[in-house]
Amino acid sequence: MVSVMTSSTGVKWDKLSFASTLYLYPIIDTLLERAPTQMRDELRLGLQEALVNAAKHGNSLDPSKHVSVQYARVDGSYWWIITDQGSGFEMSDDCHDCPDGDGSETMGDCGRGLFILHQIFDQVRWSSKGNEVQLCKRLSRWPNWLRWWSGPWTAKDTMAMG
Repeated sequence: MVSVMTSSTGVKWDKLSFASTLYLYPIIDTLLERAPTQMRDELRLGLQEALVNAAKHGNSLDPSKHVSVQYARVDGSYWWIITDQGSGFEMSDDCHDCPDGDGSETMGDCGRGLFILHQIFDQVRWSSKGNEVQLCKRLSRWPNWLRWWSGPWTAKDTMAMG
């Protein structure tokens, strides 16, 4: 089910809710409809990880439990708030640290999915209960003045010398 709500700040948030499942392709397609094409593959991976965590680990794939997602574009960023009906979890402090090197060392209790979330999204925030995550992806990592300044020297405009 998809619905639309407008917050007191005037931001239009869409809301999608679905029974716990691992068949997420059409759900993620809906969540990425308005995202820029060049960002969709990366965002698809991140949202897949977050939604699998909610459905599988949060709701234990119980079809009577639902996962809800609120999503919106706010001031040059895309936001997704994913909530499950599980009991939540307590994130260890180690989950905020990224392993160095080739990834061969253990990630401990953090897990590959949480590591991926922190690599893809610019902000990852968990509720105190641990059954809701807020994910943010900025459209641009560079301020407008820096994009303007670097504009004339983009790769398509340069020639190889040699």
